Amino acid sequence: MSNHLRTQSLVFGIPWPELNEGLFYSDVVPHSDSELTLIDFYSRKYKNSAPLQGWLQRIQNGQISVDGRVVKDPNTILSGDSVLVYHRLPWKEPDVPHLLEVLYEDDDMVALNKPSGLQVLPGGLFQQRTVLTQLCWSVKKQNSTLNSQETHPVPVHRLGRGTSGILLCAKTKVAKTRLAAYFADGTSRVRATSNRKAERSGTRKISKIYRALVTGILVDDKVIINQPIGIVRYPGVAKGLYVASPSGKPALSKVEVLERDEKQNCTLVQVEIESGRPHQIRIHLSFIGHPLLGDPLYIAGGQPRCFDPELVDESFAQDGGYQRPTNPVPGDCGYYLHAHQLVLSHPTTNEMISITAPLSSILQTSDEANGSLGSMSVNSAN
Repeated sequence: MSNHLRTQSLVFGIPWPELNEGLFYSDVVPHSDSELTLIDFYSRKYKNSAPLQGWLQRIQNGQISVDGRVVKDPNTILSGDSVLVYHRLPWKEPDVPHLLEVLYEDDDMVALNKPSGLQVLPGGLFQQRTVLTQLCWSVKKQNSTLNSQETHPVPVHRLGRGTSGILLCAKTKVAKTRLAAYFADGTSRVRATSNRKAERSGTRKISKIYRALVTGILVDDKVIINQPIGIVRYPGVAKGLYVASPSGKPALSKVEVLERDEKQNCTLVQVEIESGRPHQIRIHLSFIGHPLLGDPLYIAGGQPRCFDPELVDESFAQDGGYQRPTNPVPGDCGYYLHAHQLVLSHPTTNEMISITAPLSSILQTSDEANGSLGSMSVNSAN
C-alpha cells in the first residue's frame, strides 16, 4: 500500500501457510506462588485455556520450560521469580479469506473492505489468519529490499468475524490516538438516564451505518433501540458473552427499514449505531424479535440460542486445550451484516470523509440491484 491518497480499488493479501507459527506464553512466578507445583500453577491460573488433564499433557509433552530448561515433571516445585514459558505448538487454523480491498488510503489512515469470515485481531483459534497479520505482511513485503522501520497500519475498531465491510486502520500514532478517540467518544455520548433509556448528546466526529438482513417483517419504518448490553457466563467464551441485559451498559441503535420481503419473510434494514458495544447490532435486532437472518447465536430477546452457564466440557483436544464448543459462539458466521458507510472528520485535516463499501447482492434493495447504487464510492468535502 502506498502513502498517497488512494480512492481506486486495490486488492492485496498473501495466501495463508498450512500451519501457523505457534505461540509462546511467558510468566514470572510471583513469590506468593512459590512452593506451588508446576501443574498447580497452570491449572489454576489458566483454567480457561485447558482442563487439568490437558495441562498435564502439555507438561509431559515438553511444552513448558522453567528458567530455560524443559520440565516434564508436573510436580516440580516452583520458586519465586522463576521464568516459565509455555509453547503452544503450531496448528492449522480454519480456512478464511486472505484478500483485502482498499477503499481509501492517505498518509494517515487506510479503510479496508473486510470480508466475512476474517477475524480482525488475533484471538482463540485465529492467531495468524487475521486482518492484522495481512497488514503486517503487506508492509514487510513492500520494504523487503529497504532498511525500513516503518510500522504497519493497525485497526482502530473491530468488526465481528462474520461481519463484512469498512474497517478503519491508522498509519500513524497521531491518527491512531484521534481515531480511537472518535469511536470511544461516540460510545461515551450515549449515557444512561434515570429511566434507563439512552440518549445522544453533542456532535460526533464519526458516523457508522450498516446494512443487515433480519428475519421477519418489521412493521415500523423506523425503530430506535436503547437496550443496555451486558455480559453473562457462557461455555466456550472465557470472558463471557454479550447479551441484552437490564444491568448492562447503555447502547443505542437507529434502525430504518429499506425493503420488506413478505415472500421470504425477511426485512432489509439500515442501522446507525450511536455506541459501539460488542455485537450490538446482532443483540439489538434480536432483542426486538428480529434476529439477523442466519445468525447461529442470538435469538429473539437478545439472548443466545443455547444457554447453560454451568455447563463445562472437561474433554480436551489434541493440543491439550478444550474442545471447540458445540454451542454457537460469537465468532460463528452465517449472518448478513455489512459495515456499509462511514463518515468521519479526518484525524489531521478535519476534512469530512465519506467512504462506502460495495454491497453484496443479498443486501441490496431492488433499485440498487437494478442500478449501481451499491458500488464503492469515496467523497470528501470541506
